[in-house]
Amino acid sequence: MQMTGAEIVVACLQEQGVDTVFGYPGGTILNVYDALYQQDKIKHYLTAHEQGAAHAADGYARATGKVGVCLATSGPGATNLVTGIATAYMDSIPVVAITCNVNLPLLGKDTFQEVDIAGITMPITKHGYIVKDVRILADTIRKAFRIARSGRPGPVLIDITKDVTADTCEYEPQEPERYLPAAKRYTEQDLEKAAEMIRTAKKPFIYVGGGAVLSGAKEELRRFASLLDAPVCDTLMGKGAFDGHDPHYTGMIGMHGTKASNFGVCECDLLVALGARFDDRVTGNAKKFASGARILHIDIDAAEINKNVKVEHSVVGDLKEVLMDLNARLTQASHPEWNDHIAQLKKEYPLTYDASKLTCPYIIRKLDELTNGAAILTTEVGQHQMWAAQFYAFSEPRTLLTSGGLGTMGYGLGACIGAKVARPDKVVVNIAGDGCFRMNLTELATASRYNIPIIQIVIDNHVLGMVRQWQTLYYGKRYSQTVLRDKVDFCKTAEGLGCKAIRVTTKEELEPALKEALAAEGPVVLDCWIDDDDKVFPMVSPGAALSEAFDASDLGGK
Repeated sequence: MQMTGAEIVVACLQEQGVDTVFGYPGGTILNVYDALYQQDKIKHYLTAHEQGAAHAADGYARATGKVGVCLATSGPGATNLVTGIATAYMDSIPVVAITCNVNLPLLGKDTFQEVDIAGITMPITKHGYIVKDVRILADTIRKAFRIARSGRPGPVLIDITKDVTADTCEYEPQEPERYLPAAKRYTEQDLEKAAEMIRTAKKPFIYVGGGAVLSGAKEELRRFASLLDAPVCDTLMGKGAFDGHDPHYTGMIGMHGTKASNFGVCECDLLVALGARFDDRVTGNAKKFASGARILHIDIDAAEINKNVKVEHSVVGDLKEVLMDLNARLTQASHPEWNDHIAQLKKEYPLTYDASKLTCPYIIRKLDELTNGAAILTTEVGQHQMWAAQFYAFSEPRTLLTSGGLGTMGYGLGACIGAKVARPDKVVVNIAGDGCFRMNLTELATASRYNIPIIQIVIDNHVLGMVRQWQTLYYGKRYSQTVLRDKVDFCKTAEGLGCKAIRVTTKEELEPALKEALAAEGPVVLDCWIDDDDKVFPMVSPGAALSEAFDASDLGGK
């Protein structure tokens, strides 16, 4: 059948099973928006800003494992997607960003609102396309979805000239390609070497990254940890892949990881890294990381092997498949003395906080209690992000959605909207510091426009908390541009954007406010005031070894 390029875009999205897109219209993409208007299978959410659309598509993808989709016009519309695309790229999230550009004869002539968005995003996408011929448009969109979700997932950009969206050609529908994991690249010898390392270990430790979430390896990981009888730590991106209530679980590893995890990794004789990339926030001083251990690295991306930390052996492949094959080779191990030692570390170095006043850990614990640990949490970036990771007991994958690699302030609210749209059955809460919240708080208008019942908790300490913490510890308390005590009233702002707002200044006010928010049928903002000098502990100083983790008691409470 003959279709315009714009109609082909919509038909291909439907073909790929897309039911939700986020975006903002403009001149060059008008034909696509007109085609969207004339169908009823895809729901479009108009965000307040294109960055919000990218983050919403990202949150949708993280919450479901599907490909998230965002749309923007040329020039500033396209460039406003860049931070969201980079966020998805750093965390391996499948997103397809569709932009439209000026007409083909006008490309390269500094035309109004023209920008080379494919060139700009080349370093932060798995692949980018510029479509200049309507006859290749359908196949390009299909390829983009395949690339976004295959192997190590990631974002793909499709830029389409406006005249292509108006041109016509014959369109033939196709069944969407069923995703299959890539052919196995590991051998029997790879598996046997890994199994031999595991069998001979006396003090094994498992380190779980975001790849365990992306591969859907929860059950295989649980079985693997049980067979090894080994303690398990996770990264920020790996939260929920292993049940936070399991006795083997020791908490997060790294700069703000638990002492039990950090010290345990320093003492182990085998570290098994699963779907993790040895990020600097995890390893601390890479030269001293797990220095007494043999390291076994399992990951889908061969480029990650030996990139940051040298390992003794690796298995390159889809983590779920590798663990299935590896589990079949293993027999039940037992390491009672090692596990008793780790249990003693957990007992000796528990996560603590001041229970006498309203603090972020208290808020997170109360939220965990009232939601039975079953909510989806999105976060911004900073102290509140670390407290959420530390004090909410995640038991399922895809329930902590956070910008781990890029550290994007302003990410959480858009992601929260995307996640709630994707999972209306779940309570979805965004945890934000007041500094982060200012960046994209206009997305509250998106939530109120569609009456999306999200909960926005602002951890309001009137400062840029994490930066201030570093200024306190390393910069002689010189608080350069980190104090936010101005005339902004978040409750009035939220109400002006169509949301219910509740201010919480004491512990006693928190539970009733949370219960009211949980019962609400629309978006609610809780502005929770905490002390400006509350700090996230434990902590490992930049460049230090994990064995040098410290907390307030090590500093004399200062």
